[in-house]
Amino acid sequence: MSFKIAIIGAGSVGFTKKLFTDILCVPEFKGIEFALTDVSEHNLQMIKAILDRIVEANKLPTKVTATTDRRKALEGARYVISCVRVGGLEAYADDIRIPLKYGIDQCVGDTICAGGILYGQRNIPVILDFCKDIREVAETDAKFLNYANPMAMNTWAAIEYGKVDTVGLCHGVQHGAEQIAEVLGAKSPRELDYVCSGINHQTWFIELRLNGREIGKDELVAAFEAHPVYSRQEKLRIDVLKRFGVYSTESNGHLSEYLPWYRKRPDEITRWIDMSDWIHGETGGYLRYSTETRNWFETEYPQFLEAASKPIDPSKRSNEHASHILEALETNRVYRGHFNVKNDGVITNLPQDAIVESPGFVDRFGINMSAGITLPEACAATCISSINVQRMSVHAAISGDIDLLKLAVLHDPLVGAVSTPEEVWQMVDEMVVAQAAWLPQFAHAVPAAKERLSKSRVKTREWAGAAWRSVRSIEELRAEKAALKQAG
Repeated sequence: MSFKIAIIGAGSVGFTKKLFTDILCVPEFKGIEFALTDVSEHNLQMIKAILDRIVEANKLPTKVTATTDRRKALEGARYVISCVRVGGLEAYADDIRIPLKYGIDQCVGDTICAGGILYGQRNIPVILDFCKDIREVAETDAKFLNYANPMAMNTWAAIEYGKVDTVGLCHGVQHGAEQIAEVLGAKSPRELDYVCSGINHQTWFIELRLNGREIGKDELVAAFEAHPVYSRQEKLRIDVLKRFGVYSTESNGHLSEYLPWYRKRPDEITRWIDMSDWIHGETGGYLRYSTETRNWFETEYPQFLEAASKPIDPSKRSNEHASHILEALETNRVYRGHFNVKNDGVITNLPQDAIVESPGFVDRFGINMSAGITLPEACAATCISSINVQRMSVHAAISGDIDLLKLAVLHDPLVGAVSTPEEVWQMVDEMVVAQAAWLPQFAHAVPAAKERLSKSRVKTREWAGAAWRSVRSIEELRAEKAALKQAG
């Protein structure tokens, strides 16, 4: 086969490499073209060197190009994959740092809550630029695969306003299923059959069967509470399982910031989180992890380049959806997965305009969703709260209406549990001013926001959150990796 895949934000080096090797595990895809594009020439050249090394080591006819000219990369592409982070770590730091001044303690801040909403404001105008280029220079009916967060907002904007065939992709469902299979004693995750449905990062395992046997709430609770690691790392997630009756796809840290109950009192936060790894609830944990990962890659790049000389092992193909979707579309080998699409009847008790994450099947005719799923009422209620925030956030990003943006933040479950309206209004002004370079749609609102900030009497505090850890040095990371290697 011969077709072109464009990857936008290809400077996300580790993830781009994973997508690349996954796709080349499909025998029919050896001769395709990958067009890499990113705003960073430095990152582009690093990832291109790695991919070129893989191609050379495996004696493949695969073509790899790299350019900062996005439109050129998209010319003639049949598939476009986005894994961008607009504003990079600089803007992301403000997503975490500024809300902390108003008492809002986030672990990740990339989906909803104050950080996720502002992240969406930065991403959506750029997503629409991608869509314009796809419509104009890519293959007719090219498919846009969005991996970038905030998943629901980005996908919503691409479908509703970008008018491009778009699917949102995430790996939370797969990781949650692996956990469930492990606690139930399965020899392989393949022994677990499940239906998982909801919205991205708030998806729920509403049906579970292990080797054909139905698994109920009580058995699942007992299995998690008996597990020597998850019983400690997933305390909040297990508590939600007990109360809702179903398990959430999202990690302890992710889930904690989408709900109004667990992170609103500083002295309560440490009760529900675990500090053994960032993903279990650490304040700004993903920001620290991302910073350390970037620093590690820059320093240890020769090792990454050397590792690229190894043969591709199809048995190590990951469970990321992209390669499996492309394989199904191009070869008609059917793939079942969980995809982010416009609702339109997929879930009966969620708004029809929302972006939902639910089961579907892929073949040469496209992505075919299973329709008519009804969520448990508590799951639907929680999802609807987030959907209302997502809808307002998308509309604010499209219109540049700062008042609507403030209302979206005000209605966020965790923000509303922690902050007053006056605090929210000032916080949004502060975030828009700080991130003005990436928010062109709010340029008209920045002078007035600055004026209000100069006169504001709303008190803030310098607070690092309930569970903050500093970024570790390369030497500390090396020592930790050496200790882990020695231990096991």
